[in-house]
Amino acid sequence: MIVFWVAAGVLSAAAAGLILSRAAFAARRREGFDPTPILYRRQLAEIDELADRGLMGEAERKSAHAEAARRLLAAADAPAQAWTTQPTARRWVLVAVIAAPAMALIIYLQLGSPGLPDQPFAARMHRWLAANPSTLTLPELAAVLQRKVAERPNDPEGYRFLALAEGAQQNIPEAVRALRNGLKIAPNRADLWEMLGEALTAESEGKPTDGARHAFQQALKLDPKSVSARFNLARFRVEDGDVAGGIADWKALAAELPKDDQRRAAIEQAIADQTGRPPPPPALAPGQVPNISAMVERLAQRLKANPDDPDGWVRLVRAYAVLGETDKRDAALATARARYARRPDILQALDAASKAEPMN
Repeated sequence: MIVFWVAAGVLSAAAAGLILSRAAFAARRREGFDPTPILYRRQLAEIDELADRGLMGEAERKSAHAEAARRLLAAADAPAQAWTTQPTARRWVLVAVIAAPAMALIIYLQLGSPGLPDQPFAARMHRWLAANPSTLTLPELAAVLQRKVAERPNDPEGYRFLALAEGAQQNIPEAVRALRNGLKIAPNRADLWEMLGEALTAESEGKPTDGARHAFQQALKLDPKSVSARFNLARFRVEDGDVAGGIADWKALAAELPKDDQRRAAIEQAIADQTGRPPPPPALAPGQVPNISAMVERLAQRLKANPDDPDGWVRLVRAYAVLGETDKRDAALATARARYARRPDILQALDAASKAEPMN
């Protein structure tokens, strides 16, 4: 690194010396020089060239030609201005040119790592290839997978892993590119189409796009039971305005999944978000005790997202009272009272709920 900084300083000094020497030469000549006539002559030539290529009409050509010619005559009649110099300014420029690389070198020696050896990419790649993949960072893993797919360009599985690595570090465009390359090799793989649809949806920040829609449709054609494709296509129906159709598709999908499938919760939450009704509680295994606190917290989160639910607020206040969480009860009660200040019936129900006896 020291060699680099020395070389950079020498080049900076050489460039500064060349600039200052040319400026001094021009100052010694002290001849007036005005580049304006040259500029307008070039403009006239460009106008003629555009007209000859058919990019400018004859009327426009004459108008532009006349204006440029008028400015050229005015510039030619103007008195030439002699070159003026300021020796003091040149000295300050020279000082700045010398001081800048010197200060940079001093700061680097104080804060940098001049003794750190070079780390060429080839050596680092060799070390990454020999390491356990679980010990690599996401950028390192992506670089290794890039090397692997270059060595085995006809292996779609390599592109799938590369897409996963790029997606994990939020490099969505590269994930999309990897999946498209994989699908060129294996166009009948439903999982790659499904991943491409998800990546394109993430790239558009959740908005339905023709590319994502096509990818999910292809995945569904190859695998009619694709949960991700069915879920997202139903969501696209909702986004397009067919709310009833999208909810019907979600309900059909949820009905086909086992009761202990964790994906049911996401589907039921999506339905609840559209209908305004709370999702059903998760199924319990035999002998399992329901987590009351978790259920109450889900209700609180739903009311935070969709607060226009008086019955939900009453249930939440009562639940906090029963659990003995008085701070949360009072906070929920205050929020609900402020929201329904003109509804005496709801205020009465909230007061009654807040007085529920806590569990022993």
